[in-house]
Amino acid sequence: MSFTLIDRNDKIEVMDKLFALDETTNEVVVSESLKGSNSIKLVERVNRGDGELLFQAVSILTMISKSPNFDVKMFKAMDRVCQLIYKGVK
Repeated sequence: MSFTLIDRNDKIEVMDKLFALDETTNEVVVSESLKGSNSIKLVERVNRGDGELLFQAVSILTMISKSPNFDVKMFKAMDRVCQLIYKGVK
């Protein structure tokens, strides 16, 4: 999910959700970052029991990112799926 922010100078900035798995707590860590920014802000942690589909989707996204044959198009498509599932969870 992306948020569009307009600052005082009418510059449009897009915030993307970032996903990671915390396998110790069985949670999806959801963060956000402005496009082009190096800073990341924690949004929330989603317990696997509260978002099993999101957890599985982020697991697949993680597998894609670790693949020796990394495919950018596949990664972006799966990231979009994660964004849509997260939007549905909220």
